[in-house]
Amino acid sequence: MTLDEFLHQIPKVELHAHLLGTVRQNTFTELVHRAKAPITDQEITAFYTRGEKPVGVLRVLRALDAWLLRTPDDFHRLVYEYLQDAAAHQVRYAEFFWNPTGTAREGGLPYGRALQGIRRAIADAERDLGITGRLIAAIDREAPPRDALEMVEWVLAERCDEALGIGIDYRENDFPPELFVDAYALARRGGLKTTAHAGEFGMPWTNVQTAVDVLKVDRIDHGYTVIDAPDFARRCADLGLIFTVVPTNSYYLRTLAPERWALDHPIRQMPGLGLRLHPNTDDPTLHHVNPTGAWGMMVRDFGFTLDDLRGFTENGLDAAWTDDSTRRTWRAEHLAAFDALRARHEAAAAT
Repeated sequence: MTLDEFLHQIPKVELHAHLLGTVRQNTFTELVHRAKAPITDQEITAFYTRGEKPVGVLRVLRALDAWLLRTPDDFHRLVYEYLQDAAAHQVRYAEFFWNPTGTAREGGLPYGRALQGIRRAIADAERDLGITGRLIAAIDREAPPRDALEMVEWVLAERCDEALGIGIDYRENDFPPELFVDAYALARRGGLKTTAHAGEFGMPWTNVQTAVDVLKVDRIDHGYTVIDAPDFARRCADLGLIFTVVPTNSYYLRTLAPERWALDHPIRQMPGLGLRLHPNTDDPTLHHVNPTGAWGMMVRDFGFTLDDLRGFTENGLDAAWTDDSTRRTWRAEHLAAFDALRARHEAAAAT
């Protein structure tokens, strides 16, 4: 068993993927043609061509909101295709982000209607593929804070088992987490789980601190600048806070020298501060990565060992928003499979 085979076959959870960043190129193309949207085939090809410095991602996401997603069936297609692609890499549980505000405001499809398609897709994928999918309704931080509060109200009014909590994403620059304290407080009062993108775009480590101490999140997405504050990082470690990191994070690929990015990337440094990490794909089709590839980058680019990967597996299970009984079952299953596959890989490597 080669390393690639081992990485492909280990059971995984995915906690940090954006639904609109999982869209297959052919699906995006079909939606553009159906809508007669002002996007050319050449532009689509450019969007899905990842060079040394990834570009165009935000335009793809905004185009989906503004012109392309019109019916619950559209959401069924996107969710089912994402879960199908994830299951092909032994992802058994996936929590994915979606921003309801853009779909409602720009596309005219209310949260409850889109949710119908999402829930059907989750049920169909679990039946057909054996993967459990769950939704995180994400605040669009580029929209006004009052829209965030309204979005949380939508989620609470349409409570269901498939929608577990809220997050916050899009460009962190100029939109610090404290703008959305009221939305997070309402979510917590309503029994929703919470996470937040913070410290993603080189923004100060205090954004991570605000997410932890003011928003009171259950976990952090990205969080890289926490390494600039070792005392706070140790407090996060003592709290057992888990960081869902992304090996293909575009900010560091853009800003660090090609020969240094993997050596200087915060992901390499975070475990040395006691922080618990879990690798994820973020925008897999736009970043040209899949779950196997993301885990492979943790080994090949950042130098983590198989022992580290086992720890990342445990971290993902601990961070998953599921009940303790299910978590215990998954822990036993995933770690037993990991150990058996590791034994096969190490035996093959020794011959």
